[in-house]
Amino acid sequence: MSVQIYHPFSSFNFSNSKCFLSGEQLNSEEEKIQVFPQWLMSMYGLEDKPFKLLDESIATYKDLKAPCSAVINEVHLEPLEKKIADAFNTGYEAVKSLDETSIFLWAGKLLYGILFNELQSGIKLQHTQGEEFNISQSLIHKFSHLHLMLQSLIKPISFEDFRPFSLFLFRVDNNKTEFGYRDEINTLTFALRINDFGLVICLQDNGANEMYHRDIFEKTKSETLHPIQFEEFSGRVFYSNYLFNRLPEYNILPVADEIYIESMPLRGMSSKPLFDNWVNKTYGQVLESFWKNWGFSLFEIIKDPEKPMSFLFDDKGDTINAATIELPR
Repeated sequence: MSVQIYHPFSSFNFSNSKCFLSGEQLNSEEEKIQVFPQWLMSMYGLEDKPFKLLDESIATYKDLKAPCSAVINEVHLEPLEKKIADAFNTGYEAVKSLDETSIFLWAGKLLYGILFNELQSGIKLQHTQGEEFNISQSLIHKFSHLHLMLQSLIKPISFEDFRPFSLFLFRVDNNKTEFGYRDEINTLTFALRINDFGLVICLQDNGANEMYHRDIFEKTKSETLHPIQFEEFSGRVFYSNYLFNRLPEYNILPVADEIYIESMPLRGMSSKPLFDNWVNKTYGQVLESFWKNWGFSLFEIIKDPEKPMSFLFDDKGDTINAATIELPR
């Protein structure tokens, strides 16, 4: 029997009566998983902390749930969760030894879980106002492809000679009690800074951001970063993924009882660069947000418009040693 792909964006059914991953009917609307896993919430006391949704409504971390088949959770999701939890609790070296696809699927599951809640909230709001729920076709394109790839957790789906993501991992001298989390739903960008590491992942760029930041990453990936350095690198990636102007296309190839996903060339028929022009003032605004903990203003950051403030590199372009940075962690 051929593998059946679930397409939630074709019917826009994001009710609690269907499994978010498989689309199968659930026995009860209480059949759910936490979007932020319990081990992570317990470690940082997140359960009752506020989480702002895109419509400005406030939920708590423990409020964010996704309908999920108990069997799928037990057989497919919990083993992934345990593998990630063990590595993240151990620290940088253990995370570095994980296969990157597992990190991609875990981060993708978490971000899609947030998106699921955002969609439910948005649909409910629009319906109460007597309006149809609208979302751009480009976002549907990205979100549906991420969901397709997440189904590789439960179905024989393989990525044919490509990686759908860019992943950056660093050792970071963190305050061990701090939970550093950031996402950008529209670009599917995710950053997490906990324990002694920080990672940034772009979930649907086919490695384009990895190529874009290759030189900077090569200079810094073996360093132990100060948190402000990691946030600077994260800001660069979040901004560049905003500048990324392609929507990756894929061929879906059913072969016997398996499905292969093949990536189309990113350049396609367009001769324009993959990324729009970098504007330092806009990047400075991003950094101001990412450096909020340290209170730097936009004026300070772009005092020299040609060379925004940096804690990663000095004026000569050499990497700054984290130990020389005199700022709180």
